[in-house]
Amino acid sequence: MRSTIDKAGRIVIPAAIRERAGFTPGAELEITEDGTGVRIERVAAGPRLVRIGKRLVARPTVTHGRRPSVDVASIIEEERNRWP
Repeated sequence: MRSTIDKAGRIVIPAAIRERAGFTPGAELEITEDGTGVRIERVAAGPRLVRIGKRLVARPTVTHGRRPSVDVASIIEEERNRWP
């Protein structure tokens, strides 16, 4: 998929990619640059540790309805098919 940068420096991320990545309006994003390009990642709230008996258990801080559903297998398959 291709997109363009407008005069204000904004980029439109196609809806299908936004949905798979869990990018929602107001979502906090981490943007980094390396030698090969630019990477955009959703900043997810970390889990909290809860003591259950003698064990510490990681529990998500985001409610179930707000967690993105990511189909890892389809993303891998898309990437495999992207290159000839």
